[in-house]
Amino acid sequence: MIPENIQRFIQTFSRLPSIGPRQATRLAFRLIAWGPARIAALSQALTGLAQVKTCTRCFFVHTNTDSLCSLCKDTHRASDIYMLLEKETDLISIERTGKYAGTYFILGELTKSGVLEDIHIARLAVLKQSIENTPQKKAREIIIALNPSTYGDLHTALLIKELAPYTEKITRLGRGIPTGGEIEFADEDTLGHSLERRN
Repeated sequence: MIPENIQRFIQTFSRLPSIGPRQATRLAFRLIAWGPARIAALSQALTGLAQVKTCTRCFFVHTNTDSLCSLCKDTHRASDIYMLLEKETDLISIERTGKYAGTYFILGELTKSGVLEDIHIARLAVLKQSIENTPQKKAREIIIALNPSTYGDLHTALLIKELAPYTEKITRLGRGIPTGGEIEFADEDTLGHSLERRN
């Protein structure tokens, strides 16, 4: 009954977070109502995502010609202070506060299993190597900026154990963010206070 083009769209888009088959179906028909010109513009925007690369140092996204993102190439940022984040959207939220001028590091999405998966271990190896390649061989500070939840606390404990030999001190964001809250959705003032009150 539904044309194959729409079925393919539904199958693809229903894999996205927070979009199931029903929402993908609604989205398909909304886009059809937009008309060919707006669909073509959306198609170009999606195609543009294929040009986005991942930074080999911090794992944030960029479109530079080399392997590093603009944040890692910025010589005004402190290269011996690292902030560990789960997602790119967390980095964007922290950066908007204007109160952090160190280096970022994205671990990748953490599961509720309370264990570090292969991707996290591989990325941590990159971080450790990056720290070991500095003249001091140690970071001045590593800030663990995970969501303040039970699972965030479990992963923080694992990360402290992994990274303690590589830094002079490890801190966490202050509890300006409520337990169970998410960094991505916190406002700039709350995040700024969390940065200032880290311990």
